[in-house]
Amino acid sequence: MPIKFQVLHKNSSIFVAGHRGLVGSSIVRRLKELGFSNLILKDKSELNLLNQKEVSCFFSCHQIDYVIMAAAKCGGIGDNGHYPADYFYENAMMALNVIQNSLKTHVKKLLYLGSSCLYPKDLSGQIQERDLLSGPLETTNLSYSIAKISGIEFCRAIYKQYSRCFISVMPTNIYGPGDNFSSSGSHVIPALIRKVHEAQKDGKRHIEIWGTGKPLRNFLYVDDLAAALLITLDRYNHIEPINIGHNDNISISDLALLVCDAMGIKMRFKYDLSKPDGTFRKSLCLNKINQLGFKPKIKLFTGIQNTYKWALDNNILN
Repeated sequence: MPIKFQVLHKNSSIFVAGHRGLVGSSIVRRLKELGFSNLILKDKSELNLLNQKEVSCFFSCHQIDYVIMAAAKCGGIGDNGHYPADYFYENAMMALNVIQNSLKTHVKKLLYLGSSCLYPKDLSGQIQERDLLSGPLETTNLSYSIAKISGIEFCRAIYKQYSRCFISVMPTNIYGPGDNFSSSGSHVIPALIRKVHEAQKDGKRHIEIWGTGKPLRNFLYVDDLAAALLITLDRYNHIEPINIGHNDNISISDLALLVCDAMGIKMRFKYDLSKPDGTFRKSLCLNKINQLGFKPKIKLFTGIQNTYKWALDNNILN
């Protein structure tokens, strides 16, 4: 069933920052499917979001109604550990440039993407939006988290000081077609897909998994996220962030089994206990987004199959 928009108009001008990334590309597909044609899209060669002068000129030269800030430097535990300064600088600078110029040019509404990994590491039970900044952060992605939180706090400050509807969302772990499959920068699902694929190709019967395999994670297919983001952009107008996710949690060990099943490949697992687990559990309270009418459609098994097929079709795993 198509979304029934309450505020957004099909002729609204919408700037999707990071439109070539996993999330941004899905948002663009969704917008086009729904009949939005006035999309403003710039890749890195056309607009460097790290450059204050370029970003200022871009916003001054375009009449933009809505901004979806999906641009970010993202990666797994290993990449975060090796390049913390890059993660801090790039995420903070992109956020501040885009948000500040959206304010200066009177953008009607801005949606900023945070992440569930920004929540404190030792929370138990379902994580509510008010839990942000209520305790110590996970150390394995500390620089990324602080940089992204600065964007959320900037939006909240603008909301308070200028009464402008600059909102933030906190998605769970996202995966799907368009994901990063690099050996150093990928998240857990594409990393597992790559490991299983390469092990089979090399004639191996096992793969290595970081940590104990016990941590619980929650995953949302990227096209489901795109649908939730458009509902949020249209209907959510509050200063506090809003969680977006799926109700089901799965351990890393069970996820690895599911990935193998979805790929039709049998593997054994070896656990590298010298590597960190990260936060043990991240279960989001989804009451707010559910009340807006969002329900995920894609099951994890199907989503993994779709993601693997996309990687094969696009020669990503060769």
